[in-house]
Amino acid sequence: MPANRNALIRYQTIDKCLQNRYRKWTLDDLIEAVSDALYEFEGLDRPISKRTIQLDIQTMRSDKLGYLAPIIVVDRKYYTYSDPNFSIANIPLTDQDLGKLKEVVQILRQFQGFSHFEEMTGMVQRLQDKIHTAEHRQASIVQFETNPNLKGLKYLDPLYQVILNRRVIELTYRSFKAQKANAFHFHAYLLKEYRNRWFVVGRRGAKQKIQNLALDRIQQIRVLPKAEFFESPEFQADQYYDHVVGVTVEPQNREVDVTVKVDKAFTPYLLTKPLHHSQEWLEDGETYDLLKIRVIHNLELETLLISYSHALEVVAPKRLRRRIKKILTGAVGRYD
Repeated sequence: MPANRNALIRYQTIDKCLQNRYRKWTLDDLIEAVSDALYEFEGLDRPISKRTIQLDIQTMRSDKLGYLAPIIVVDRKYYTYSDPNFSIANIPLTDQDLGKLKEVVQILRQFQGFSHFEEMTGMVQRLQDKIHTAEHRQASIVQFETNPNLKGLKYLDPLYQVILNRRVIELTYRSFKAQKANAFHFHAYLLKEYRNRWFVVGRRGAKQKIQNLALDRIQQIRVLPKAEFFESPEFQADQYYDHVVGVTVEPQNREVDVTVKVDKAFTPYLLTKPLHHSQEWLEDGETYDLLKIRVIHNLELETLLISYSHALEVVAPKRLRRRIKKILTGAVGRYD
């Protein structure tokens, strides 16, 4: 591990720059990026010398910290990784790292069983499995839901830091429908995961509506230290998402009672894995059961209901029932 926090910030910043293949990085560009990062995270407002960055690159190339970073210079001017998939975040754990992880696991295990720490169970199991596989070089014995091809995870920590420190960022973002990427200022308030995909929730300006952006569509993040951050005291994440399946909140839609018929054989599954935390059972029939959830109509709700269409039927509201019927009829038509 690096000897101090400032060095770690410098290494991580250089690493993130060199991973960005959409831009060519000169030594001056790296100095500017590192200086911005140190000001952002440590409040350091003094210039970083060229010699410091050159030594950092030399250290990253070496085995001193175990990085062995394949940093090359193109056209005698631009720095990049010869391996586009390389990152210092992907290097194997050292014996010292494993020792520290063991200590962390021992501490976390003491809290298991307390109601306020129920979500730690998965975290502890992940750490234990990581330590076991690294130490014994064996296959994992606990397999969690992951998507190895998921892009954008490298932005999780930078976004966490800007939310924590209330900083404005410039996002270079390309939506699914856009022909090219678009750059804009963004005030981030929350990181949210849904079905193993990450989103950042915030707004573009003080009077703009709250929106969510998928991390896998982000191309670049740049911190704007001097820009004014717009607070949003009215945005309370728990309340905002209380009646939502997924991450999309349509401002024009209000929560409604969705009534669903469930095949009797499928009821045990929804008893253990509810459609939504508001789920309430209304009727116990001979061939089906009736349940109700109170949610806002959005795309994720439709997707969820359609995924169970073999075992349930939407009864109300009529607008949602018609929508689901239209989608399913179109799907059947593909097989005619």
